[in-house]
Amino acid sequence: MLLTPTEWEALQLSLKIAFVSVSVSLPFGIFIAWLLARKQFFGKALLDGLTHLPLVLPPVVMGYLLLVVMGRKGVVGQWLYETFGVSFSFSWKGAVLACALVSFPLLVRAIRLSLELVDTRLENAARTLGASSFRIFYTVTLPLMMPGILSGCVLAFARSLGEFGATITFVSNIPGETQTIPLAMFTFLETPGQEHSAMRLCVISIFIALVAQFCSEWFSRKMKARIGLQ
Repeated sequence: MLLTPTEWEALQLSLKIAFVSVSVSLPFGIFIAWLLARKQFFGKALLDGLTHLPLVLPPVVMGYLLLVVMGRKGVVGQWLYETFGVSFSFSWKGAVLACALVSFPLLVRAIRLSLELVDTRLENAARTLGASSFRIFYTVTLPLMMPGILSGCVLAFARSLGEFGATITFVSNIPGETQTIPLAMFTFLETPGQEHSAMRLCVISIFIALVAQFCSEWFSRKMKARIGLQ
C-alpha cells in the first residue's frame, strides 16, 4: 500500500483543498443558514434557490460558470487579476473555490436544519436577562446548533474530496497544482498499467470518508451530551 510520489501529491492536495474550502465557506454557511431559518425578507425564495442550485446543476456547468465569471478573462476574475494580481483559474485556489461552491448547499442545509431545532425560548430567556444579540448567538444559539455545524462540515469535506466535474472544467488537471484524488484516478484509469494506483486512491478515499463520518458522529454525541440533548 506504499504510495507513489504522484499519489502522495494528489492525497495531500485533496486534503488541503477540502480543508481550506470548508474553512472558507463555513462563516458564510452559518450566515446564510441563519437568514433562511430565522428571517423573512423579500427574495428569500430566490436566495434559497441560488444556495441549492449547485445540487441540481451538473458539476461541469458549475465549472463553466466559474470559468466565465472568475477566469482570468472572466467578468470578475479579470478585475481581480488586473487590480490585485489574483488568479483563480488553473490554480489550487480555483480548486478551493470550485469545491466550496459545490459543497455549500450541503453545509447550509445541515446547519439550517440544526438551527430550526433550537428552542427560541432559551434565546428569549437570555434576552430578558439583558444579553445582547451577539452574545445570545455566541453563547446560546451557536452551541445548540454545533451538531449541525459538525455534520455540515463533514458533508462538505467529503463532497470536496470527491469533486471532479467543476474542478477539471475550471482549473484543469495539473499535477501538483490542481490534480486531486478524483482527477488523479481519472488519469490513472486512462493510462495503461496504472489500475493499481487508481485502486489505492479509491481505498484511501473510502477510508478518509469513513474516518470523517466516525469523528463527526463522535463529536456530535459529545456535544449533545455537553449541552444536555442526550
